[in-house]
Amino acid sequence: MRPGERPEPGQVEPTRPGDTGTWRSLNSVAPDGDGAERSSAHATVHRLTDNLSLRARLTLIYGMLFFAAGSLLVLVNYLVIAVLLNALLAEESPAELIENSHHIEQVLTHVTRFSLLALFLVGLLAVGLGYVVAGRALSPLQKITRIARRLSERSLHERIALSGPDDEIRELADTFDGMLERLDRAFDGQRRFVANASHELRTPLAINRTLLEVALSAPDVSPDLKTVGQTLLETNARHERLIDGLLFLAKSDRELEAKARVDLGEVAGTVLSQLAADIEKSGLSLRQDLRPGPVTGDPVLLERLVANLVENALKYNVEEGEITVRSGMYEGMPAVQVENSGKVIPAYEIEGLFEPFRRGSGDRVGSGRSAGLGLSIVRSVVRAHQGVVTAWPRAGGGLVVTVCLPVPPG
Repeated sequence: MRPGERPEPGQVEPTRPGDTGTWRSLNSVAPDGDGAERSSAHATVHRLTDNLSLRARLTLIYGMLFFAAGSLLVLVNYLVIAVLLNALLAEESPAELIENSHHIEQVLTHVTRFSLLALFLVGLLAVGLGYVVAGRALSPLQKITRIARRLSERSLHERIALSGPDDEIRELADTFDGMLERLDRAFDGQRRFVANASHELRTPLAINRTLLEVALSAPDVSPDLKTVGQTLLETNARHERLIDGLLFLAKSDRELEAKARVDLGEVAGTVLSQLAADIEKSGLSLRQDLRPGPVTGDPVLLERLVANLVENALKYNVEEGEITVRSGMYEGMPAVQVENSGKVIPAYEIEGLFEPFRRGSGDRVGSGRSAGLGLSIVRSVVRAHQGVVTAWPRAGGGLVVTVCLPVPPG
């Protein structure tokens, strides 16, 4: 990207020299004039309606129905009293009717006034009782919600076991319990499969690697055999990386087993020190701005997350390219951001990069540098930590990946 040029829509402007500490983000065009006011009012109305709980909505419905029925009752009461008074005075003379009409109007006015006051007071009481009744009616749903929030891979044995009448809510709870039973069996099968695959797949590859290394170390090995042996060793190593990536992906998709206070700045610094030799060998320019970003999570998974981002930036770069690594607080959340130069990536291909076995070229077997699981593992680790990962194409080529994690309690 030439100096002075503006990035195209959907692209992020590259980091300029001396601007390492500024987080990259997409530029948004703000609406102007009446459009902004309408969108703001529309958003406010949606926020008010969306934030109302089901209990509050039911209370409002109860209250509106009561006031509608009460208003109809006041109208009927007014008409009945008016008809009765007119019937009592029907036999009087016209002069007496004119004299008593003023008293009839006063009686009707007082009756209407006190009826409306009584309707208002009883309506407030009805709204309060409706709130209590709605809470009692929704208490089984609240129990289901609490149990669903507590559930994880290691607590799928818990059941709702809702008692009470055999109604729609009881049917929902029983259906939910049946689903938990199936999920529990599925997760047990997955854990057994991962444990068995870890042993059954790694052992033959380790044996093959040992046999090849022993065979190649013999002094009478011909050059052709050495060439074939080195090719087989590279293929074996690629298969080992693929299996390790698949097993790590299966592990990262599960519930966090270890949680500790971790600083993303320290994690990024550790990863960069471990990959310093590879970065120096690649000839890429490294720029970093590592600031504290405290999070609560699994240190091993978080280190793998940052390592995958940096390794991805190393593998899919260009000659004399650059890598920028940031950590700290981004939009009020602990975050880490890795930016790299590289080939131009269309915006519609970004989401596909997070799928397993997908690379920047879109193929599944065309690259021997990786197994195509780097960003898939990143997304799985971020989901396990209840965070958000976003990727944007970089103007001039490359990618900007930002990972935001929840603020730790306290």
